[in-house]
Amino acid sequence: MRRCLAAILMLLACAPPAHAQEDHQHHPAPERLGKVHFATSCAPAVQPAFDRAVALLHSFAYDQADMGFADVLARDPACAVAHWGRAMTHYHQLWDVPVGAGLAAGAREIALAEAMPPASARERALIAALRAYFDQADRIAAPVRAMRYSDAMAKLARDYPRDDEIAIFHALSLIATASPGDRDHARQKRAAAILEPIWKRQPDHPGLPHYLIHAYDSAELAAKGLAAARLYAKIAPSAPHALHMPSHIFTRLGLWDDSIASNIAARDAAKAQGDVGEQLHAMDYLTYAYLQRGDAASAAHEVADLHAITGLSGAGFKIGYAGNAMPVRLAVETHDWASASQLTPIANSTPQVAALVWWARALGKLRARPPAAADGDIAELQKCREALRAANDSYWTAQVDTLLKSAQAWRFAAAGDREAAIATMTAAADEEDGLEKLPLTPGPIVPAREQLGELFLLTGKPHEALGAFEAALDLAPGRRGSLQGKAAAERQISSR
Repeated sequence: MRRCLAAILMLLACAPPAHAQEDHQHHPAPERLGKVHFATSCAPAVQPAFDRAVALLHSFAYDQADMGFADVLARDPACAVAHWGRAMTHYHQLWDVPVGAGLAAGAREIALAEAMPPASARERALIAALRAYFDQADRIAAPVRAMRYSDAMAKLARDYPRDDEIAIFHALSLIATASPGDRDHARQKRAAAILEPIWKRQPDHPGLPHYLIHAYDSAELAAKGLAAARLYAKIAPSAPHALHMPSHIFTRLGLWDDSIASNIAARDAAKAQGDVGEQLHAMDYLTYAYLQRGDAASAAHEVADLHAITGLSGAGFKIGYAGNAMPVRLAVETHDWASASQLTPIANSTPQVAALVWWARALGKLRARPPAAADGDIAELQKCREALRAANDSYWTAQVDTLLKSAQAWRFAAAGDREAAIATMTAAADEEDGLEKLPLTPGPIVPAREQLGELFLLTGKPHEALGAFEAALDLAPGRRGSLQGKAAAERQISSR
């Protein structure tokens, strides 16, 4: 008995205290953002913090990157290039065009950088290149300033041919200034040609697979981006955007299970970090993927979670697009025309995202049985298009014009004018096919070419319908509506 008691006491003495076990169990996982080294002339003690901030910047974790650069400046106030870093966090090259406070903050950081004692020639050149974007913002359009910045980065890349970070930021600027109407993707291919060799040298750099995914985010190039899509989330799993980005390629290739897994991880990580914009971005892609898998219940759950978030504003494109698009996707893709007809844009929505809702309302009324008038919703679509035209936003003017033509085509169909319906939807499809989507969107809610196939089926033209659905699948492989439409067309053809 004594020996047993002694053994128990010895085990208790050797065991770690309960609080130590609890601390070990709840110790947070180490941060993993990939490996970046951005050489600076700042104090050596702040170099690791500067590298971390740049790694965050490469994964578009803009708020955290800004805090990182601010921390560098607090520890080394003479680090002028950290002001460049803070300015870069306000220039979301593939997202919102900086306006208002964001634009002013970026300009202010560049001015602070230039007012400081000269740093290295390389750093002065980086600061000057970014100034080309923020200068004269009140008089020069954002696309012109973006091209000016890209040209400055091209010169900088020539002046510093061995500097990988300069080359990577130059490649990003090429992607950001690619024309949506360029179906040859010339600038994206130039960017990829810069990034691919660097990735071989720096396989753990987060910016390289990230920007390669963006470079390859098109029907033509998507297959080339699969390697980057498979690895980016493993390189920088602490960044919610890195968890989401692979789904851009998965969506292009119709890999819905992969997209779902990617966006669940991104959604949960963004929610944990309080990043509402990134959370909704992932939820929008997740809703889209669920619908393509035929899982309307899971898509509805995401939309319900969206509606549970209070105080959303559509003023920013990232939140505004996802917040409006998700319920539209659910209603339109499931042909819930009653729900579609009752949707309303979220507060402060910009014309390009409010247009999605007016389009869905019009379809909800026109495709109901019996159809109802949708003239008011179509008039709202026209107002959105004219507001964008007045703002000289040619890309979104064209996109909203596609929605307008689609709604008008369904109005012709509801009125029994089949020829006008098909002609109008064909014009919508041709216009839409001529433009690439933006990085924030999985693609059109329902491609106009797919809708054209639906019209052909309704008008008893299965051969024409089959051609439309096959063309839609060329641009968006695996879309459930196009696959079902193709099967229906083939059944009609075989039954004749």
